[in-house]
Amino acid sequence: MPKRLGLLIVTILIGFVLVGKAVQQSRVDLQERFRRMSDEYEAEGLAEKYTGVTTHGAPAEGLFGIHSTGVSTEPIQRAAKDFLGSLTSEQVAKTVFPVDDPEWRKWMNQHFYIRQGMGFDEMQEVQRNAAFGLLRESLSARGLKLTRDIMKLNHTLGELNGDNFVEYGEWLYWITIMGEPSSTEPWGWQLDGHHAIINYFVLGDQVVMTPFFVGSEPVNAETGKYMGTSIMQVEQNRGLAMLRALSEGQQEQAVLQVSKTGNDNLGEAFKDNIVLDYAGVSVASWSDTQKDQLLELIELYIGNLRDGHARVRMEEVTAHLNDTFFAWIGGTDDEAVFYYRIHSPVILIEFDHQQPAGLRHLFSSDLPIREHVHAVVRTPNGNDYGKDLLRQHYKAHPHTP
Repeated sequence: MPKRLGLLIVTILIGFVLVGKAVQQSRVDLQERFRRMSDEYEAEGLAEKYTGVTTHGAPAEGLFGIHSTGVSTEPIQRAAKDFLGSLTSEQVAKTVFPVDDPEWRKWMNQHFYIRQGMGFDEMQEVQRNAAFGLLRESLSARGLKLTRDIMKLNHTLGELNGDNFVEYGEWLYWITIMGEPSSTEPWGWQLDGHHAIINYFVLGDQVVMTPFFVGSEPVNAETGKYMGTSIMQVEQNRGLAMLRALSEGQQEQAVLQVSKTGNDNLGEAFKDNIVLDYAGVSVASWSDTQKDQLLELIELYIGNLRDGHARVRMEEVTAHLNDTFFAWIGGTDDEAVFYYRIHSPVILIEFDHQQPAGLRHLFSSDLPIREHVHAVVRTPNGNDYGKDLLRQHYKAHPHTP
């Protein structure tokens, strides 16, 4: 081999090695930056002891009680045990937390957040199947499909960012188990990742599935591996239809602001203790037809929960329907961007068209877009994460932390 050619080959090989090291160091630096950002959000967001979403700073009492729903949670328990049984002892150690651990509150929508638990990206096929088995038993078919589609659209976001699958991807989601799956003792699980967060508390045959966060950017995959995948269009369109179903006077009360120039969701990550008074139009003044339409809109969110427990939850919501308020920010034309809120003593639902974030390079302004949607569901007055039920359980059955 000619000497000059040999030197060229050596130089190229050295170049590949240096580039590889630079890429590796860049990823390390990125993870360190993400860790610092995550720690800062946690320090601020968890500085206050949990109170819950309230209207005036203190939870209303007597809204939630321990009782039998008549809907078995045994399939959920079995699926959780199957998932844990698929893990190694080391994996179990990093996945399981006490049922009253602050880990419940450590969730975040943003992609950079450093999460705990077992990541789908590190699961073997049998483990991944078991994880989806837990979701399948816990959610409705609609809820499972929505969750999977969000995960797929996170892959689409990676494609639209130059195949950046370090920050975005279908399997960048984590599961933690709180407590030990049981038919009598409190326990639960959490899914945490970009645009998909499910907090799932179980006590006996009762279930609380809040905070619940779903969304995506984009919400429609027009290209790529998952082209044709689409989410949140029904929630969007029926929200607009709900406002249009109101009388002129009711709309005047409902619309808080016509102009929408930013993000309006209030109950997202690390906002467990927001003080949010009722706003908009009172549902008590609505006709039966309007109330039925609102219940159908609410069911789009509650119906992500497994069928029997979704029915129980809807009964709870319906019992407080006349204490419910509907609020709106934004336009009302067919292509409008908007925010709406449904708020009662037992439920808070927010839907919001957000400003471009991961796709800001594709848009000429920072105004909200229909291709970036966030929605969050909470249980006000202290029962997110099932905390009020847990409080009552501990009161009746004292335990040693």
